[in-house]
Amino acid sequence: MIRLFVYGTLKRGFPLHAAGLTGQRLVGIYRTVVGYPMVVAGPWFTPMMLNEPGRGLRVYGELYEVEANRLVSLDAIEHIGVPGNCRGSIDVEPIEGGACCAADVYLKARELADPIHTAYLESYQDHRFVPPWSRQPDMSRSG
Repeated sequence: MIRLFVYGTLKRGFPLHAAGLTGQRLVGIYRTVVGYPMVVAGPWFTPMMLNEPGRGLRVYGELYEVEANRLVSLDAIEHIGVPGNCRGSIDVEPIEGGACCAADVYLKARELADPIHTAYLESYQDHRFVPPWSRQPDMSRSG
């Protein structure tokens, strides 16, 4: 099992949770040990935790135990392999006390956060995200 910290649309109650984390065990509510810049950005209002540790706020999210074979579909959802997208390891701690642990997390490069729609966030609660199945085709590329 892999520990995975999610902070945005993979959390319970958000659009990508069912596609990515159905059947995986929720460990609890955790936060990053150091600050990260988390923003809502891009044309689809995507929550992004930027790969800039030590800058920004401590981010709250959910920690899951994920089967290793599930990471293939999660990596696809998070565009791993596309420049600027990575899955890294960070330290997180439970918000109600307890020991910190290492967890995988999806991080983005700052250049993907264009335009930025919010200040740095501690907790993602925004509901403007446009899931892939609701996006209009990009007509500027036809032709």
